[in-house]
Amino acid sequence: MNQPSNSHTTAGLPQALVKLGVLLALGMSVAAFVFGMQAKQIGAGKQNISVKGLAEKPVKADSAEWSIGVRTEGATFAEALAKMRKGRVVLDQFLVKQGFDAANLKEAVEDVAPNMVEVETASGRTRQVQKGYIASQEIIVSAKDLGKVELAHKAALQLAAEGHPVFYAKPKYLVSSLEAIKMSLIGAATENAQKRAEEFAKHGNAKVGSMRSASQGAFYILPVGTELESQDYGGTYDKSTMDKIARVVVTIDYNIER
Repeated sequence: MNQPSNSHTTAGLPQALVKLGVLLALGMSVAAFVFGMQAKQIGAGKQNISVKGLAEKPVKADSAEWSIGVRTEGATFAEALAKMRKGRVVLDQFLVKQGFDAANLKEAVEDVAPNMVEVETASGRTRQVQKGYIASQEIIVSAKDLGKVELAHKAALQLAAEGHPVFYAKPKYLVSSLEAIKMSLIGAATENAQKRAEEFAKHGNAKVGSMRSASQGAFYILPVGTELESQDYGGTYDKSTMDKIARVVVTIDYNIER
């Protein structure tokens, strides 16, 4: 008896395998396309631009501090102290004449210390030896009237020229509302950074997206006319002039959309 033929089964097997291979290849191509699109979108989402924003405005000092005092020398502790206290009488009279009262003045404690000087020895070397004592006392003058402090500073030169044992420093002109000034400038600096980012993006055929991060850089209080030479994070605070420029620098990262 003849066995059934398997030619139909064996002939159809290669054709099925071919179809399966085509379907698998097509599926892999579609998967690769989808994955590629996702990867492109993820990469595009990570594109960003980092810009610095700057804002400034004029500010004026609204208070002043000025250091002035008396320093005397004496052969003994008591002599140096007595001379210093005598000089204080003259200094007190001077400050009253300049229009300052007790509310404007803050006294440091009286101080008496050995007066150490260098002398040359027989061998040609130098060493320190005590030569009497130095007595001193400092007074800090604080006032809202900047003109009064400026005039007193100039008048102190004549007081010293007359032989009175006074010492003094240059006045410090201060701004009391530093935090409010800084906050107002941060907003303006942020707007400046946004404009800079948009200008970069415009020439790169892109669009500025959301803010990724922001940080405040240096905060400057500078004399009028000073150029911004650095952008360190410490900043500077000028106390030598009445008229100043306040500046803030911020750094902001934005997403870029194509």
